[in-house]
This record gives sequence, structure tokens and C-alpha cells, in this order.
Amino acid sequence: MNTAILEKMKQAAQGTLTDHLGFELVAAGAGSVTAAFEVKPHHLAPNGYLHAASIIMLADSCCGFGCMMHLPEGAQSFTTIEIKSNHLGTARDGRVECEAKPVHQGRTTQVWDATVTAAGKTIALFRCTQMILWPKS
Repeated sequence: MNTAILEKMKQAAQGTLTDHLGFELVAAGAGSVTAAFEVKPHHLAPNGYLHAASIIMLADSCCGFGCMMHLPEGAQSFTTIEIKSNHLGTARDGRVECEAKPVHQGRTTQVWDATVTAAGKTIALFRCTQMILWPKS
């Protein structure tokens, strides 16, 4: 893991939704991005269980950081164009973790898959497609 890249990503997150919700970037490298958050009351739905949006924030952000790290040379940025999330379980407390891995890293799109776990169990599977943004000529 490149510590300089990890610190740059952490700085980019300051003041954003990920920062507000307690997103912690744990590791970032060529083959994966890992992040987590500790479940707090603001992560829960009114029924007392983890809100799906909290899981999606974690998974989408993991995939987004991966895309940021792997933009083609000359690309300006990226934007998420499609997400798919299958929720298999939930949590009420503890740590929720996510690992994202690239499936496709092209010049115009990237596709990342993420697995979200809590207490050692898979609670969500996630796929994210990002469109690469290029400077306008």
C-alpha cells in the first residue's frame, strides 16, 4: 500500500458525506480498496437496523476511491453511472467493513465489485459502474 496515496485519499474525503458518516479508508492499492465505519445511531433506519443508504455510502465510496486511484492518464475525474446492491443481512452495532476490487478498468468506464461485511458475515454485495470524465476540448 502506498501511504502517500492513502493520505491523499483521506484528505480528499475531509468535509464530504463520507467524512460526516465516519467512513474510514483502511487500505488502498492496485488490487483493492478497503474501508469501514463503526455503526452509530445516524447509520440506522427508524427500525433500529443499519440503513441501506449507509451500506451504499460505504460500498460506493470504496469503489469511487478505487476509480480515483486508477483514472487513465489525462482523465479529469469520474462519476458513478450505475449501482447495484444486494442486501443479505444487517447490523445494529459494531464495525461494518467493505472491500472493493476492479472488474473492468477501461478508458471510458470502470466497473468495481464490493463486498460489505459485519461481524464476519457478508451483509451486502455491490457493483458500481463509473464513467470516466475527460477535459472538454
